[in-house]
Amino acid sequence: MIQSVAFIGLGAMGYRMAAHLVNQFEQVWVWNRNFSKAEQHAQQYGSQAVELSQAVQADVIFSCLPTSQDVVDLIEGLSLKAGSVWVDCTSGVPDIARVLHTQLKAQGVGFLDAPVSGQTIGAEQGTLTVMIGGDAEDVQRALPAMQCFGQLIQHVGEPGAGFAVKAVNNMLLAVNLCAALEGFSTLKAHGVDLNNALACINASSGKSAATESVLPQRILNREFPLTFALPLLAKDTGIALDLAHQAKLAVPVIAQTQSLVQAASNQIDQNSDFSTLAYLYEHWNKITIE
Repeated sequence: MIQSVAFIGLGAMGYRMAAHLVNQFEQVWVWNRNFSKAEQHAQQYGSQAVELSQAVQADVIFSCLPTSQDVVDLIEGLSLKAGSVWVDCTSGVPDIARVLHTQLKAQGVGFLDAPVSGQTIGAEQGTLTVMIGGDAEDVQRALPAMQCFGQLIQHVGEPGAGFAVKAVNNMLLAVNLCAALEGFSTLKAHGVDLNNALACINASSGKSAATESVLPQRILNREFPLTFALPLLAKDTGIALDLAHQAKLAVPVIAQTQSLVQAASNQIDQNSDFSTLAYLYEHWNKITIE
């Protein structure tokens, strides 16, 4: 039975995900590099802010950090409790997941790469999709904790598989978003009412998550709320492209999309939402997508 759970990394997603663990387990420990964020979480939700050395003694340890390298650096030198499971919800690199799985297994610790999708609203409501790579027995051991914030929890394969699915998922988001921005730039150039056009497209075969949520909720209304930073999308699309290259696949659409996302990330404020990719097209075409 799981008696203690820890959450490491209280960013936009982790802060909300960790809140769902409270009152479900006897001990919920939180840690963040900016420790005041952990103390704030403890005050707001009733978790317990602890030092990292204590957090990693939990039965199930969640991490949600910007990159896989952050997780590697964090784990290095730590003494973990045998029989525990480390569940990494970072959008990470499959090769690193395989290395960490082997490294922690030698210590008697399970490792799952378990990135999530659903943005901050899903983290808030506990309706995230969790895609998991790793050993089936570790999935079952950690499942009660993951169910606190996950609505769809899917074991997709061996170590690294969860990170691979997340990278491809975010690449498909980027592909659809680029296509939608190009399409709506074309419609705007021809004097079409974009909101009315959007209603038609979302009732037709051209719809996607980009047209159903990103355009109306972020771009056409010019709000661009920061829930998923553009540099993180560039990181994820880069991981997807690396996977394709490793398999020696012909992926011209993925390659071009990665180039576009990376170009936007290089030119636009690093603290901007992924939807500000629209600025790149607006700059090129001298058209505002609204």
